Amino acid sequence: MKWLSHLKTINHHKRLVMHYCFRVGLYRQGLTHDLSKYTPVEFIAGARYYQGFQSPNNMERKVRGYSAAWLHHKGRNKHHLEYWIDYASGEPSGLAGMEMPVRYVVEMFCDRLAASRTYRREQYRDGDPYDYYMRSRDAYVMHPNTRALLERLLIMLRDKGEEETLAFISREVLHRAKRV
Repeated sequence: MKWLSHLKTINHHKRLVMHYCFRVGLYRQGLTHDLSKYTPVEFIAGARYYQGFQSPNNMERKVRGYSAAWLHHKGRNKHHLEYWIDYASGEPSGLAGMEMPVRYVVEMFCDRLAASRTYRREQYRDGDPYDYYMRSRDAYVMHPNTRALLERLLIMLRDKGEEETLAFISREVLHRAKRV
């Protein structure tokens, strides 16, 4: 019955992301967020490696040495920073983060907020998405502008809360991006 628990978890997460995206005016992204999780390559692995307190991709990676579900997922969902990594001459690693369109940075923020709420449940606090991000921050290959916006939103969430941050995103971040 792990498949049913996994289905409930991804449905719960998807509903939360949809709620946050709708709150800031990203209706299409809210509706289409993470649809690839229902494809066989992602859903079957998710059910097989489901634990309920973290992404099944982490367990698949631990068991197999990589996560086929994650490789599939990140290549189809523009709200993941890994989607925007490309080859770049002059970079020490040969890889660079491309600047993400603002609407996908906002969806990434909503995704992180929803994931923290989904996995932390009653223990959730507004600093959790920031803390999770900081544990891997130095490993992320991100464009400086993308990094700056994501960090600004995560810090605002931590310090000022969900309501003020979502209002700021709707009023300032997305409104300003439309004018550019």
